[in-house]
Amino acid sequence: MGEARRLVLKMSGEALASSASDETIDAAVVERIAGEIAQTLQELPIQLAVMVGGGNIWRGTTGAGAGMDRATSDAMGMLGTVINALALQDALEHNDQPTRVLTAVHMAEVAEPYIRRRAIRHLEKGRVVIFAAGMGNPYFTTDTSAALRSAEIEAELLLKGTHGGVDGVYSADPREDPSATRFDEVSFMDVIAKDLRVMDLTAITFCKDNHLPILVFDLMVPGNLRRALGGERIGTLVR
Repeated sequence: MGEARRLVLKMSGEALASSASDETIDAAVVERIAGEIAQTLQELPIQLAVMVGGGNIWRGTTGAGAGMDRATSDAMGMLGTVINALALQDALEHNDQPTRVLTAVHMAEVAEPYIRRRAIRHLEKGRVVIFAAGMGNPYFTTDTSAALRSAEIEAELLLKGTHGGVDGVYSADPREDPSATRFDEVSFMDVIAKDLRVMDLTAITFCKDNHLPILVFDLMVPGNLRRALGGERIGTLVR
């Protein structure tokens, strides 16, 4: 068996919520994602960290738009990501996959503090590491946090799992423009120059500067996560 590939999966909080119900976290969706992760790690030499968003619970920009202090609103969003991380951890451990939640905001009774070397050690021991609370700072998205953590733990690829029915990077929004075409591969420069909305610009620029490729794929199609983690060419590769 070759050396394990170290990957980071960025998934939005909305991916954990069902479009068919009013539930903030849909247990069936979380279980399906956790099952795919656990099965893939049993079959393939992969070290996996996950960065979860919190948009199903609270978005910092939502509160700021309503007149709330942005730093306070973002702090609420960070706490939302911790709730999602604990839900995913629980589902992974039901699938016999050892998991650790590492949070950028200190809350020792709930999760371990994020320490880079500790995160790497957990990965080396075969545990899934779930990063929560972003990077602990307001004004930064969990996309940017995922990029930063990927670089810190020396991951070889950042997987951006989408949830809105878009299966990669397109020349335009395919939900609005029927003539939009999907790229199999696209450069960071084209993403920036054409404003292709893969991630926020801070995250894209960071990945470009640190030579960290991004695979954009549809997380919500059953089996897609297994394909993405296994190295199949699905979605769009940005590099």
